[in-house]
Amino acid sequence: MSEQGYEQEFVKEAFDTNWIAPLGANVDKFEDELAKFVGIKHAAALSSGTSALHLALKAADVKRDDIVLCQSLTFSATVNPILYEGAIPVLIDSDFDTWNMSPIYLRAALEKYPHAKAVVVVHLYGLSADLEAILSVCNEFGVTLIEDAAESLGTTYKGKYTGTFGKYGIYSFNGNKIITTSGGGMLISNDEDKIEKARFGSTQSREKARHYEHKELGYNYRMSNIVAGIGRGQLKVLNDRIKKKNSIYNFYKSELDNIDEIGFMPNNVWNEPNFWLSVITLENTTPDKLIDFLEKENIEARPVWKPMHLQPFLQGYDYIGEKVAEQLYQTGVCLPSDSKMNNEDLLRVTNAIKKVLSI
Repeated sequence: MSEQGYEQEFVKEAFDTNWIAPLGANVDKFEDELAKFVGIKHAAALSSGTSALHLALKAADVKRDDIVLCQSLTFSATVNPILYEGAIPVLIDSDFDTWNMSPIYLRAALEKYPHAKAVVVVHLYGLSADLEAILSVCNEFGVTLIEDAAESLGTTYKGKYTGTFGKYGIYSFNGNKIITTSGGGMLISNDEDKIEKARFGSTQSREKARHYEHKELGYNYRMSNIVAGIGRGQLKVLNDRIKKKNSIYNFYKSELDNIDEIGFMPNNVWNEPNFWLSVITLENTTPDKLIDFLEKENIEARPVWKPMHLQPFLQGYDYIGEKVAEQLYQTGVCLPSDSKMNNEDLLRVTNAIKKVLSI
């Protein structure tokens, strides 16, 4: 919760007006306020980032057996909605310059699958993909771009917010994100009809009739008025959270950058990341060794996402690329990055890292 307690004000308003359902003033205003913040025309508040991505795929007319090109280095929630629709994911490698989808491998994938229905790019850990290059390839092949910006709310690429470059973008407000509603997500687009259709689908596709009329499949995906109230309060402190996340990253970099065995996530001149997580790569030691040592010190760290093409349930799907994603997984560690951490907390982490690397 924000130190100012903004969330309580909006949640109280929902209780006071007895709007506890998946509709109400907080839902409408959260959509409007987030859309205004990122500079997009329309937004639909939903129950999760995964549901937002699912409805984005449906908006892109993805159907059974369609090809969807998807970044491999990501969390499984990026790929799962493709499978919900019975579509076929083709997994794309990253590059070291961005840690995100390689435009070179994307082009190779589209040359192999020129009739692909959509491309799903991820902005990993708050780092922007090279959107200009990726958009250029997508436009050349006439394929819809969907941005999974679940981890990158507030990140900019050349001064414009991630999530707003593709035909559709999604954000997540899960409990571990830079702002949270405990669980929730947002689908954004400049296409008013598609967003209105997503809202309709998120409320079980119930027709405007006195009786319960349904002409198509729907989902229970709409955000509640209570959750939206939390989101409105959190959005007020997003810029403060981004500043804090940047200070955490800069602290780690100042303390650890002179150690030869440690590398840092890329920070390109065209990218202003939200640094949702601060991530390092290791040489001459393994992530497991560092994570195990930190755990004994009561410090939680985690490995980088295991790429989707290495996941057991996705074996058999095509993969375009080499071993960039795999190498980042084998060498990467996500350091503690909670916005409530102070310099004393961060120093305890860096001292522990220095200790294990000296063993």
